[in-house]
Amino acid sequence: MKLLSFLILSITFISACAQETKENDVPLEADPKNYTTELIVPELQIPWGMTWLPDGSMLITEKSGELIHFKEGKKTSIGNVPEVYNRNQGGLLDIELHPNYEENGWIYITYSSKEGTEKGGNTALIRAKLENDQLTNIEKLYKGTPNTTRGHHFGSRIEFDNDGYLYFCIGDRGNRDVNPQDITKDGGKIYRLNDDGSIPKDNPFVNEKGAKKAIYSYGHRNPQGMALHPDGTIWVHEHGPRGGDEINPIKKGVNYGWPVITYGINYSGTKITDITKKEDMEQPLYYWVPSIAPSGMDFVTSDKYPDWKNDLLVGSLVFQYLELVELTNDKVTGRKKLLDDMGRVRNVRQGPDGFIYVAIENKGIVKIIPEVK
Repeated sequence: MKLLSFLILSITFISACAQETKENDVPLEADPKNYTTELIVPELQIPWGMTWLPDGSMLITEKSGELIHFKEGKKTSIGNVPEVYNRNQGGLLDIELHPNYEENGWIYITYSSKEGTEKGGNTALIRAKLENDQLTNIEKLYKGTPNTTRGHHFGSRIEFDNDGYLYFCIGDRGNRDVNPQDITKDGGKIYRLNDDGSIPKDNPFVNEKGAKKAIYSYGHRNPQGMALHPDGTIWVHEHGPRGGDEINPIKKGVNYGWPVITYGINYSGTKITDITKKEDMEQPLYYWVPSIAPSGMDFVTSDKYPDWKNDLLVGSLVFQYLELVELTNDKVTGRKKLLDDMGRVRNVRQGPDGFIYVAIENKGIVKIIPEVK
């Protein structure tokens, strides 16, 4: 029975890889090997989020629910972390500092929360302060509803824009036929808040009866990458089903189409829909077929990587590499494979020192060191 299951999964995977992109196919080039790597934080299981404190030390979330402070080679577990609904894709997720952290001390965290009357969990956003290796002053800013025992599609990255607005995402929670296209329901959305959790007055649906006022865009499946473009806009990538992972610059009030339009198919091989385009639904800037299972992304703005500057880095879970997405005038013009076979890339961030750091499951966090020319 196990052999039969393995054969079915193998055939499904090979079939997925045989799918061809037609409209935006950009070949994946080999690893240029113009860098070395250094393991900075060893022995991590599923390092989901990471950020840096002003002293250069790191805060790292483990999906299991542990928040780690890594300083001078030592790991310290932070106390008073909220209980997480650690099931499948749920757990302790992203972490980000307030842009004015040195003045106000606020840390923002997303996680799958059991809070509520229903069984299961949904994505929550909190902010807190760090004192004596404990989270203090915890404030709940948003909690997706309702809870569900489905263990997938929680989102859930965090990013601030240059105006101080806070963006985060919740996946469709496995309820694709209801949540993504309904602005009265959580799930399948990008949200925008003020830094204290209040709703910006110019959010697109603040005057819509019954709408979730925090919604900024909708029609998403499961965004697990979010980054601030050098021009100040927010970009996300999201998981497609089998094929159809997408990169999307996020626009106010826009419908990104899931599941009405998609370049993916069901995992069983059957169609989700016959259409990939529809009026009033946004096309992705780029999509992958077959799926790479993207997780984590960041723009390269550091002068340490002149050949990569203003390009996009995206982690691949399924193919276990880091993808360099080359951009020209915000169009994908090239793709390069980096860190081939190092493991499932969960996150990638440019640190305050200008170096690129990559979180790899069952390994840790590695630093990419470019060759000196």
